[in-house]
Amino acid sequence: MRLFVGLGNPGAKYANNRHNIGFMAVDEIARRQGFAPWRRRFQGATSEGTLEHEKVVLLRPATFMNESGRAVQEAANFFKLGAGEIIVFQDEIELPPAKVRVKVGGGIAGHNGLRSISAHIGNDYRRVRLGIGHPGVKELVHGHVLSDFAKSDRPWVEALCEAIADNAGLLASGRDSTFQNRVHLAMQTRGFFERDNGETV
Repeated sequence: MRLFVGLGNPGAKYANNRHNIGFMAVDEIARRQGFAPWRRRFQGATSEGTLEHEKVVLLRPATFMNESGRAVQEAANFFKLGAGEIIVFQDEIELPPAKVRVKVGGGIAGHNGLRSISAHIGNDYRRVRLGIGHPGVKELVHGHVLSDFAKSDRPWVEALCEAIADNAGLLASGRDSTFQNRVHLAMQTRGFFERDNGETV
């Protein structure tokens, strides 16, 4: 069994923020993979389904980003899951827009959602890092992540979430590098990366 956690802040005010791309990713998995309707539990909302013969529970914490770990720990305790069975979808300013990297453990790089989760369940969970780009100056980071995606960003955000959802079974079965490659190829096929140097267009 796997717990897929999308990070974000609850409420309409934050729905289109860059910080909420984790919510957007798990929403799309639920939609495209025919998961059960969302229901309130574990200080958040869950939706259940099956990917690659693995039971998967999607979780959207409703605790606000800084307290995400409370919801994750409650769900992990209920299902008796270790950190290795938990996959967290997060925004990542250190990656260019539309890039995806999967890693286990490591630093939290100032991400308050990860800080909270690590404080509650340890650091050995898997992270799906979703690139949202860096504003260029440290002082602008807070405003950058808590502002909405620009209209011009919407095509790649939607394409990325669709590619993640279509290939989510690879994450459920532990094939992280294949997942990463398939998502990149899907984005490249749809014209979001140049073929020769991999830069975002």
